[in-house]
Amino acid sequence: MLDSPFYLRDSTEMHTDPFSEILKFADAESLVTGGFTAGGDWALHFPPPDKIKFFAIVKGSCWVMLEGQAEPIYFCTGDVGLLNARRAFIVASSPEIKPVDAMSVFKAGERNYAALGEGKEFEYMGGHVLLDPHRGQMLAQVLPQWIHIPAASPQAASFRWLLDQLIAERETAQPGTQLASAQLSQLLFIQILRAHLQTSSSLPAGLLRALGDARLAPALQLIHANPARSWRLEDLAQACAMSRTTFAEYFRNVSGITPVAYLTQWRMRLAEKALREQADQIAMVAQSLGYTSESAFSNAFKRETGLSPKAWRNAARNTVS
Repeated sequence: MLDSPFYLRDSTEMHTDPFSEILKFADAESLVTGGFTAGGDWALHFPPPDKIKFFAIVKGSCWVMLEGQAEPIYFCTGDVGLLNARRAFIVASSPEIKPVDAMSVFKAGERNYAALGEGKEFEYMGGHVLLDPHRGQMLAQVLPQWIHIPAASPQAASFRWLLDQLIAERETAQPGTQLASAQLSQLLFIQILRAHLQTSSSLPAGLLRALGDARLAPALQLIHANPARSWRLEDLAQACAMSRTTFAEYFRNVSGITPVAYLTQWRMRLAEKALREQADQIAMVAQSLGYTSESAFSNAFKRETGLSPKAWRNAARNTVS
């Protein structure tokens, strides 16, 4: 039995959730970091975030103005936004109001929640998503720069309960509140992505659209359950109840690549993880990913990354050090 860091399983019949695999691989961790209440006329200018930013409108309504976007966006109670770009933004009671610097309001991190103006007609909750600086790029690169999920959308039904629970945890400060808040914010992030995936027919071809496609789910489950297996096109097509030709064409239209290319790319991401984080010999990494020889693995790895496994490992370790 190989002592492997990969997701190899005893049986390909075990159900695997590729979306969860990607989130775990990216080491995605969501945290609620603060918020504010407001009344009257107000506006806050937030600097470009250095992490994936999300926020929710707990009560009231506001306008959101994104840097580089001409028209302001209306948000109301229960609406959620996710920003995956280094773009400044303004949250305001009206687009005409001159904003103040949000960092001055929150005093550079000395306080997590603030009150603006008179009254509490409006409440905002914000947070960010931490990703592994290396493995997280796989997720960050496929997320759109901006997601807006209106509370009126069918997919947003769970947001209200999650927001209520997050508020309750903040206000009551019960034992375990830090962990509970972290788990709730993680679920909020997943629900945002789920809501976005449910519009997969309008998404561009790519990984995110493939993860949300119900017809491809059986094939992706097989690949992620056992990436070391040399999956035949007919096996994957049969799992999806399609002919080989129909499956191959549909897979490419949805994901943007062939099934073989998808398998290879996932193997290479797992290989990169092992080469960076484990001390296994390259031959063992190759074998655990289904390659019959170290040279076959090295050739595939170099085609994908431009470097041999040894050179890539050395470069990755030098970067860390």
